[in-house]
Amino acid sequence: MEGGGTAPARRVMVVADPSRESAGALQWALSHAVVESDELVLLHIENAASWKSTLSTFLRKPPPPVATPTTAIEGSNELDFLEEMKRLSQASQPKVQVRIERVAMEGKDKAATILSQCHSSSVDLLVIGQRRSLSTAILGYRRGGGAPRGTRGIETSEYLIENSKCTCVGVQKKGQNAGYVLNTKTHKNFWLLA
Repeated sequence: MEGGGTAPARRVMVVADPSRESAGALQWALSHAVVESDELVLLHIENAASWKSTLSTFLRKPPPPVATPTTAIEGSNELDFLEEMKRLSQASQPKVQVRIERVAMEGKDKAATILSQCHSSSVDLLVIGQRRSLSTAILGYRRGGGAPRGTRGIETSEYLIENSKCTCVGVQKKGQNAGYVLNTKTHKNFWLLA
């Protein structure tokens, strides 16, 4: 900036889950979107009523009787990925304040829960990992004409990109060194070679 001033602090929110797409979105945010004065929020949407969480709780192995540093890592539970993402974010950007938010999903609509959390937290930039099949990339996504909320038939990331009041970036990491494909409301399938 002119005059040596610093940019005002922004609140950047990354939708976090234990997927490869979410890890790619966080990596892009840390390397291309977050600066020193920003606040990074890792948002995890929990669905307590999900049959998957019930099944994983049922099948989870009991913790080892004595927890040493190595067994604590090996026997980590499902939500330790948030602490690991926070630790890696702080290592990558030590001057950025990193915070974790866990939110219970309101009903069955993950996108509406994320949007309401963005609004209540005054988020400036929303980053979400995006997984797109070849047919979706070629044909485009289907718009949910008959759905009451408009989210059935399209991916959560596409819904957030189109309906978020703040800037929303869908990030797809392409290979180890191939860069990223970014999607926003105004730019679709924008390649960032990095």
